[in-house]
Amino acid sequence: MLRFVTCFNLAIAVVLTLAYFYQLVYLLVGLVQRKRGKPEPDAKTLHRFAAVISARNEANVIADLIRSLKAQRYPAELLDIYVVADNCTDNTAQVAKSAGAFVYQRFNRSQVGKGYALDYLFRRLRTEGRDPYDGYFIFDADNYVDSNFVAEMNKTFDSGDYAAITCYRNSKNFGENWISAGYGLWFLREARFLNAPRMKLGASCHVSGTGFLVSAQVIRANNGWPYHLLTEDIEFSVSTALQGGTIGYCEKAVIYDEQPVTFRQSWDQRLRWSKGFYQVDLKYGCSLIRNCFRGGRKGFSCYDMLMTVAPGMFLTLVGLLFNAIILFACLSEPPYIAKQVIDVTLEFLSMAIVNFYLGLFLFGLITTLTEWKQIHVSPLRKVAYMFTFPIFMFTYVPISIAALVKKVEWKPIYHGSRNRLTTP
Repeated sequence: MLRFVTCFNLAIAVVLTLAYFYQLVYLLVGLVQRKRGKPEPDAKTLHRFAAVISARNEANVIADLIRSLKAQRYPAELLDIYVVADNCTDNTAQVAKSAGAFVYQRFNRSQVGKGYALDYLFRRLRTEGRDPYDGYFIFDADNYVDSNFVAEMNKTFDSGDYAAITCYRNSKNFGENWISAGYGLWFLREARFLNAPRMKLGASCHVSGTGFLVSAQVIRANNGWPYHLLTEDIEFSVSTALQGGTIGYCEKAVIYDEQPVTFRQSWDQRLRWSKGFYQVDLKYGCSLIRNCFRGGRKGFSCYDMLMTVAPGMFLTLVGLLFNAIILFACLSEPPYIAKQVIDVTLEFLSMAIVNFYLGLFLFGLITTLTEWKQIHVSPLRKVAYMFTFPIFMFTYVPISIAALVKKVEWKPIYHGSRNRLTTP
């Protein structure tokens, strides 16, 4: 029994280490890239774009986003702004129209979610002959866009190498509390230590909900936006990797995103994300596994995507559950056997928790230090949020378990934080 428990725990540790070791390489690449914003060559063409915003009851914030898009250092005639007021019960449509956007209202209670709203808009634009664009920016209504955003994205887009391009995602309300800071650190880590290394190594990046640019060729080839799972952004990223396409990253294009500040809202949002990941696993898991073996950068991109959507946390949970069961079962064994088993299981359980915390603390520490100037809070709060970041991430454990058994539907998140950053 003792030997079996030891071997089981060792096997879990080895599998997890081997599966995610490549992300340590990403970490090293991110650390080596000390020069932020390496100058991109000037674009040969100023492309024509449309900014697309899906909004449900976002009258509090949508005008700020539209104003920031209107203030871009990019020819105004080459950037149109569209808003899908999706199942709104407030005056989002009127506010968006007054701010200068083209507004479409959609009412559909059976097909709910951002993916359906985007698909509706793209189909309407095509039907009406209003789709002369080279690419489409996808934003959430609570975003605020840096004035150089479109110009910088155009430089990367002009190469013609990418099906889509994601950006550097910062937070408007990073310092509001430990929950918003947890989100903020995660997205900064994703930009600096995941997408930037992917771009450097030639692998495909992943889009993350908002602030990305999709080539109009992709929209036309797909006859719209056929990504309707709860995490339509991850579904798009997986589909792109499977088709051999590449998603790029533009570090100098910056958006500011408003994060949830209550645990109830955070729970609902991350529950949807977790359920959406399971949906992606079921729909694309086998295809990703097959395509991992085609080799080269495209094969690696599929492996990277597989590790992103794979429920790796559950391998750790299986280990924890197994050791907990063994711990209680051995209480009926002779004392000398029980003591040995208890020692082994308690060591695994304690080390799993400690390593989980220390590993995430390390990521939070490195991200905070490297992105210090991009985090707009006091130094003391920056340090404090490094310690709460692992706790924020640990709450994913019950959320992931609940997502397995609970029916999850898309729910709107209230935006309009009093402490949001309004002048990045």
